[in-house]
Amino acid sequence: MEELKDIDKVAFIRFASVYRQFKDIGEFQAQIEDLKD
Repeated sequence: MEELKDIDKVAFIRFASVYRQFKDIGEFQAQIEDLKD
């Protein structure tokens, strides 16, 4: 997944949301904040 994050951040978020089974918007927000850092 790290390689995908480096290539395409939007695709990474979409993939992570399914792979990690995000349950609510807070999980999306946390992942997006991690990408910003």
